[in-house]
Amino acid sequence: MTAAVSNSPRPRWKVIFFTVVLHLLALLAIFPSNFSWGAIGVALLLYWMTIGLGISLGFHRMATHRSLQVPKWLEYFFILCGTLAGQGGVLGWVGYHRMHHMYTDQTQDPHSASEGFWWSHISWLMHEVPMQSSLPRFTQDIANDPFYKFCHRNYIGLQVALGVLLFLLGGMPFVVWGIFVRLFIGFHSTCFVNSACHMFGYRTHDTDDLSTNNWWVALLTFGEGWHNNHHACQHSARYGWKWWEVDMVWGTIWLLQKLGLATKVKVSNTRQADLVS
Repeated sequence: MTAAVSNSPRPRWKVIFFTVVLHLLALLAIFPSNFSWGAIGVALLLYWMTIGLGISLGFHRMATHRSLQVPKWLEYFFILCGTLAGQGGVLGWVGYHRMHHMYTDQTQDPHSASEGFWWSHISWLMHEVPMQSSLPRFTQDIANDPFYKFCHRNYIGLQVALGVLLFLLGGMPFVVWGIFVRLFIGFHSTCFVNSACHMFGYRTHDTDDLSTNNWWVALLTFGEGWHNNHHACQHSARYGWKWWEVDMVWGTIWLLQKLGLATKVKVSNTRQADLVS
């Protein structure tokens, strides 16, 4: 048993509180009065914007790995979308993920799958993880950007503002589905990349970690589930390489590139990586 568990890390009570509250609020969706097809449509649109454009394209492939460049106004739009995913501030998200790649499935990995499914899925968020004090050195390239700092500091306020807007547009059904249910599904979908994609699936590349390719996580996250491919070529903007490995975010990047809005797009060839025999 490694340090993350044996040393009984201190709980982060604020995170625990908000996580529990979110899960309880999502249960409001079971009441018929909170259902409408318009609310479902809003939730799906926002899910694509926040998880697909925001987390996968913006926070992950663009901000964390610098797999592509876009005009500043578009970069900030993607960062705003990721902020509205409600997965914490952008500096923490980027920093922890870069840390994960440096120490994948080792003690210093904030959500090491070696600690088990529950730890890598959600428990790590609720505790002070190893290397937490070293987080600032992983985000020096974006830490002083005014817009990044604004989003990082105000991600809760921005979510509240979105909730107020949705209430004015469609009442409680829009809030329940567009905020609570969307955040619940998006939160666990992203967490499955840390947990399920290090435990279940197939391995195309012989990487020095537990990463796997998982089709249903890829479906939930617009391509993030092809995680073994990503760990083999982490700076590549394309994660799905086989014809059946559908990567919707890569399709978006390809379109942006054709429109001249995405430049310096990094695409690695899987034949350059070590393949599992």
